Amino acid sequence: MSVMALMGCQWGDEGKGKLVDYFAEKAEVVVRFQGGNNAGHTLVVKGEQIILHLIPSGILHPKKLCVIGNGVVIDPAVLLEEIALLKSKGYFKDDSQLKISERAHLILPYHRLIDQAGEAKKGAGKIGTTGRGIGPAYADKASRTGIRFCDLKNPEFLKEKLGKAIDEKNLYLTRVLESEAIDKEKMIEEFLGYAEKLSGYAQNTSLLIHQLIQKGKKVLFEGAQGTMLDLDHGTYPFVTSSNTVAGAVSVGSGISPRLIERIVAVCKAYTTRVGAGPFPTELKDELGERLRERGGEYGATTGRPRRCGWLDLVQLKYAIRVNGITDLAITKLDVLSGLDRIKVCLGYKYKGEKIPDFPAEPEILDNVEPIYKELKGWKEDLSSVRKFKDLPSSAKAYLEFIQDQLQLPLLAVSIGKERSQIIALKEVFKGKSRG
Repeated sequence: MSVMALMGCQWGDEGKGKLVDYFAEKAEVVVRFQGGNNAGHTLVVKGEQIILHLIPSGILHPKKLCVIGNGVVIDPAVLLEEIALLKSKGYFKDDSQLKISERAHLILPYHRLIDQAGEAKKGAGKIGTTGRGIGPAYADKASRTGIRFCDLKNPEFLKEKLGKAIDEKNLYLTRVLESEAIDKEKMIEEFLGYAEKLSGYAQNTSLLIHQLIQKGKKVLFEGAQGTMLDLDHGTYPFVTSSNTVAGAVSVGSGISPRLIERIVAVCKAYTTRVGAGPFPTELKDELGERLRERGGEYGATTGRPRRCGWLDLVQLKYAIRVNGITDLAITKLDVLSGLDRIKVCLGYKYKGEKIPDFPAEPEILDNVEPIYKELKGWKEDLSSVRKFKDLPSSAKAYLEFIQDQLQLPLLAVSIGKERSQIIALKEVFKGKSRG
């Protein structure tokens, strides 16, 4: 197998970045296919924490080709900051290591203003957006008024297109949202500067990825956010503005779905979500706080504290079905160390009756009663464990229970923040590329 997609199967923040970083050592190409800088992948390499928002995590490995696909919305200012940060830390020494789809859409300053002002107007009805302009950028894409990465290659066309867009958005900002207007000349000058610095990364990445796969290159697709934040399949309206499920790999990168051979679910050994929205297994007590502190559960992008709760197998089975998952990777098993008993949600009751699947209606999900099974916990520190057989018996039993319930093979288990703190149970990529 040479083509693999790594999907978050909870509400995001599952530890995908660390696993992508780990698997990228065996891969040759890493592709990001959706979302924007509202996502953050936190990695710890030799004790140093690095947070990436747009560039694929494979960039931390020399000679790995990193691709930002057409499904991503890109804030040029954030991208340049990230490039500068990586270079300052000794990474990304070769600019040819990064390719960006010419079809990817840009996030403009007015997108951020619209996002923030629109959320402020909702009052108690806020959905918890990061205010990074992601939703408005995707809205412009859908309404066919967006500005794309390929536009950076033609400064005169870019200048004309920006001028018209700013005039239109300023009317909306000032008259509808009662917000400040954009300085037209300043913004045009700013983006002409971005064009000069970034246009060289633009490429037909759909063709590039297809050709690399045909050559047998080992390609890893890196998801952002998680299944339950998917625009169609998540806990709407408390979702992100893009599709985060495996089907988006094809749409957001421009390759056939038939080329994806392995789809890996990444989930924590418990559950978290950030922002508003229903969360059936949430722990609003000292135990929830304990998980938050031990797990460092604070958003990589916003710093917001994450809500914590028990592992929810109803939610995971739903995510596995809509993604077509083939393998399972579990993160943060070490956070559960020290607990006498651990609960796992096996089902939901609503108004006294068990319901058959994960409900679409947030008002139902907000009022379900989780059906739990208790398992024995463990006290041992897992940080130095590198083989499955060396885990405490209760930890192994917990993982085996999850595997049995989900009917999926376990690919890897993470037991700490460092790159080295991963227990691999199966070979990630098989075979050699053909040149």
